[in-house]
Amino acid sequence: MNRRRVKILRSIHSLNPATGGPLESIKQSSVALAARGHKVEIVCLDAPDASWLRDFPVTVHALGSGGSYGYTPRLIPWVKNRHREFDAVIVHGLWLYNGFGVWRALRGTKTPYFLLLHGMLDPWFKRAYPLKHLKKMLYWLVIEHRLMRDAAAVLFTSEEERRLAHGSYRPYHANEIVVNYGTAAPDLDLARAREDFLNAYPDLRDEHVLLFLGRLHEKKGCDLLINAFAQVFSQKFPAWAPQTAGELRAEVALARAPQPLRLVIVGPCADERYLLALKEQAAKSAAPITFTGMLSGNLKWGAFAAADAFVLPSHQENFGIAVAEALTCGVPVLISSKVNIRREIEQAGAGYVENDDLAGTRRLLERWLATSEQDRQAMRANAKKCFAEHFEINRATDSLLSVLQRFVSPK
Repeated sequence: MNRRRVKILRSIHSLNPATGGPLESIKQSSVALAARGHKVEIVCLDAPDASWLRDFPVTVHALGSGGSYGYTPRLIPWVKNRHREFDAVIVHGLWLYNGFGVWRALRGTKTPYFLLLHGMLDPWFKRAYPLKHLKKMLYWLVIEHRLMRDAAAVLFTSEEERRLAHGSYRPYHANEIVVNYGTAAPDLDLARAREDFLNAYPDLRDEHVLLFLGRLHEKKGCDLLINAFAQVFSQKFPAWAPQTAGELRAEVALARAPQPLRLVIVGPCADERYLLALKEQAAKSAAPITFTGMLSGNLKWGAFAAADAFVLPSHQENFGIAVAEALTCGVPVLISSKVNIRREIEQAGAGYVENDDLAGTRRLLERWLATSEQDRQAMRANAKKCFAEHFEINRATDSLLSVLQRFVSPK
């Protein structure tokens, strides 16, 4: 097999970290590829002066765009002029101009491109957003099925993602390959990061933390988690559960008192109305719930290090990079059956899996609270082992390179 160094161009709509977990894996895998001597550059449709592009670890070409679709007349000529400098192009995602532009620019050339879907063909979107699905069906017929068909390979990060991709659109033609996916363990002192986090949120220091970390979006099941936590908390700690409006007001006065258990919700939210609704839901429940907003660096990793368990009751999760990040910190994960890496979690004994409904989310919390400390310690060890065996960034890098090198012509 050809093992020469590969020159890779990645095309993505935006590198804004607020848009979700895949960006962290893209960043980490690009660093890992570069560390092995491969050339990696990224072309995106962010504004050139976007703050999140400062000090990015690999070369980024930000071409700017005119809206949410990302159209810019600069993308096609840029790729046409530069594609010979690269052995392969990786297109991240569907439905946006970064993919269509690359397809148009590379037609008739010998430069292969690979399409990494990030779960965008999951049938959940069809059920959740039927009107958007009708619009996407038209776009699929005109453009996207050609983008799939002409790719050297369409890459999936799990067998489950590959299976689900067949259920939403026709015609469907793709050279399908499942690759490993993952992220890097944090290069920092987790104990120090934990202290930084607890210093920033001192009310959490003596509490048992259940952590949600990710984008606050309806597909993540945040509302289910708040309801389930409120129910479980009121049942397990009835002395803290208000029964009347008067008691609810009294509960607010007791908010600073030490709690035996707390749900901490970390992450950005693009929809202010949805965020307000979640906070109102949490306030009405009177359960101890803390919203921190988006955290990064030491504070993000400190949140993982301070957590007893990580919870993600998502309705649709192609991979769940935050799940892998929790595992690398030795944090057991409580996830829904709609997280596509659930089988690896269950087989490793690194967490629990239940349905993505209120009853299932409540069972996740109840199972965790009923778990003995001895079994929790075993799950923490299993979490680290699961990460090392399945989701560590070098394994993902090996998998991606093995695919690229099958299609790249020797020079």
